[in-house]
Amino acid sequence: MTQPETTAAPPRQLGFWMCLALVVGNMIGSGVFLLPASLAPYGLNSIVGWIFTASGGVLLAIVFAALARVYPQAGGPYLYPRVAFGECCGFVMAWGYWMSVWVGNAAIAIGSVAALSELVPALRTTQGAPALTAVAMIWILTFVNWRGVKQVGVIQLVTTVLKLMPLLAVIVLAIVLFGRGDTSLIKVEPQPFTISAVTAAAILTLWPLLGLESATVPAENVIDPERNIPRSTLWGTIVTAIIYVIACSAVILLIPGSQLKDSNAPFADVMRLFWGDWAASAVALFVFISGFGALNGWILIQGEMPRVLAKEKIFPELFAHESRYRTPDYSLFITSALVTIVMLTNYSGSMVSVFTFIILISTSAYLVMYLFCSLAAFKLALRGDMGVHGRKMMWLLAVAMLGALYSAWTLWGAGAEAFWWGMGLFALGLPLYFLMKWWQRRTAEAVVAAS
Repeated sequence: MTQPETTAAPPRQLGFWMCLALVVGNMIGSGVFLLPASLAPYGLNSIVGWIFTASGGVLLAIVFAALARVYPQAGGPYLYPRVAFGECCGFVMAWGYWMSVWVGNAAIAIGSVAALSELVPALRTTQGAPALTAVAMIWILTFVNWRGVKQVGVIQLVTTVLKLMPLLAVIVLAIVLFGRGDTSLIKVEPQPFTISAVTAAAILTLWPLLGLESATVPAENVIDPERNIPRSTLWGTIVTAIIYVIACSAVILLIPGSQLKDSNAPFADVMRLFWGDWAASAVALFVFISGFGALNGWILIQGEMPRVLAKEKIFPELFAHESRYRTPDYSLFITSALVTIVMLTNYSGSMVSVFTFIILISTSAYLVMYLFCSLAAFKLALRGDMGVHGRKMMWLLAVAMLGALYSAWTLWGAGAEAFWWGMGLFALGLPLYFLMKWWQRRTAEAVVAAS
């Protein structure tokens, strides 16, 4: 699957820290900064849900790290199911994943502009300004991705450091406040502990953890992929999960649920409560930076996945075309055009409900991919292809099965409507797959006839 190296440009430009930034940066977008408001009705149940989701995320990270160590080629969400279950399964998984990525990018862009509007009120009052700003963000970052993965990696490193600052600030604030032993600071309202509440909270907390597989997609641009992809995947997931659990729990503990559930900026409200309005404005800036950085990394993914499929001859050859910077130029431009269409056709007063539903469908699609990758790891380990034996193989089998069970459980918890929409997303890829296979046969027959 890897391509011959040329002297046009260094083929591998992403080291460990840039891969780590890609994983962490893609996971931490703008959604997590609104999440405490969604979790407020569940009280302390949400903290249990967070711990459950973080544990599931780490299990999946171990699965992807193990697979990447054995199969360090590009296109993980396509490659692993393909090796285990065949080309058709790999294509369908990659198709659903790619669709969910570029549709989800529209939501990230809109969320980032919403945060920016707190600092630039004209974005709220000028007709069409939010949509045009979101489109401008998409194409600026598409240009950055077109220029090369090195530029993408630098932006990802910088924005990842900056986006962590408000989360770490809340953690430090909570440590200082609770370190005094003053229980009056705990404002969380008592809620009965129920399995249904924990389940609902766990489903909500999964969205900010999506993206843990990011480093496996552009593997052909990664230095020492057998080592750097597994390390960045595992450590990126662990670090992000820990920060999430502590920061979101701190917000839930410090602001009453009745007030928190109506908040449009929970982290900014905490900052305002203890440090004043200037801190709240700073959080809004960092939320925008967070979304901008996440969008940068996800545009890289949305361009790389079609290139992998095109090189495998199961996607139009156009998507495999590379610029002089060794980037998938047509793939980037076509996919960003699709994102632009989604944003412009859906940007309306009901944006919150529309994009909440998009996020739910996107989450369902990710879960199907996570489920099949976990099952792939299980099958490949049983087959002896994972390079582990004895206790290590039993441990990997257990982790893979737990990862599959976690994915199936959260997929069920997402609800029937989102599940069937997600299945429809994958089903759309089947006609294209069989069309491409038919075209290949026809082309091969034409070549034979001509010779």
